[in-house]
Amino acid sequence: MALPQLINSIRRDIQSIYAHDPAAVSTLEILLAYPGFHARQFHRLAHALYKRRVPVLPRLVSHISRFLTGIEIHPGAKIGEGFFIDHGMGVVIGETAEIGDNCMLYQGVTLGGTSTQKAKRHPTLGNNIVVGTGSQIIGAITIGDNVRVGAGSVVVRPVPPNCTVVGVPGRIVAKVDPSNGTVQKLPDPEAEAIHNLHRRIEEMERRLTALEGQDPDDNGKPSPEGRPCLRIKPTLDWI
Repeated sequence: MALPQLINSIRRDIQSIYAHDPAAVSTLEILLAYPGFHARQFHRLAHALYKRRVPVLPRLVSHISRFLTGIEIHPGAKIGEGFFIDHGMGVVIGETAEIGDNCMLYQGVTLGGTSTQKAKRHPTLGNNIVVGTGSQIIGAITIGDNVRVGAGSVVVRPVPPNCTVVGVPGRIVAKVDPSNGTVQKLPDPEAEAIHNLHRRIEEMERRLTALEGQDPDDNGKPSPEGRPCLRIKPTLDWI
């Protein structure tokens, strides 16, 4: 990479930090105190050496970067422009991972593989993607442009563009129409199952109360026949 191109690329990284992190107050602070920025620059060197097939040294640079920043990026990973790792501790990016432009990863994110074959085994991320804290994106899958991955999600299947993914395993819960920006909420099977369970508990409580001859508002007092009434309290009030 020519020097002017390199300077412009580093400038884009700094602009991305300003765009994504309201705590960034000066370029000097970014240059001195942002481990995600430092890891990105170490990776530039390691990746350049890796492409030239220099032995050992690329992994050594990556190892030094991991020691200093807590972020592990394999020298073979391909990273686009405007890349930002916020805080970054515990981030792992595998050898065959590919990341597009203007992407942001939070701490604890893993772009991992599921195969031991020397082939494409890590994820491919499109442009303008945000991956939340502690999320795992595993396997040679493609994540489309403008996707948001919720914190703690485990994504093991491809995701189309303009979607929001949450959960374990990751499922699409919303999709944005790029033509007008409207958000389409999609059905959530797990939430629906919990609501159904809540309704079944309430129905069971009503039936037990009727069998015991107990008014539902008597709070479990003995029935007129002297028998204690079994009272089940719902425990899903947070839903």
